[in-house]
Amino acid sequence: MNNHFTPVALSHALKTGKMLRVNVGEQNILLANVDGEIYAVEDMCSHEDASLYNGALKGRCVECPLHGSHFDLKTGEPQQEPATEAIKTFSVKIENEKIWVQL
Repeated sequence: MNNHFTPVALSHALKTGKMLRVNVGEQNILLANVDGEIYAVEDMCSHEDASLYNGALKGRCVECPLHGSHFDLKTGEPQQEPATEAIKTFSVKIENEKIWVQL
């Protein structure tokens, strides 16, 4: 397992209740701030190719803008159909005023 964390954004750039899309290499990652807790997931719905960044935060879930699937930001598990497959989640840490993601 890779223990390498990569800095992806400044922590003050992601306000509570907001989302931010970052690109790390070939990977688009969605960052979400839910009540001060930062989550990182892949920025692609597992049901159909749609950027979750264009969706909406619903509690600790992100709603896909295309067909309305909801994904738990902590587990990546779909909470509402039509999606049935989980999305990838990434470990996050805040250090030196930066958001670091473990890829």
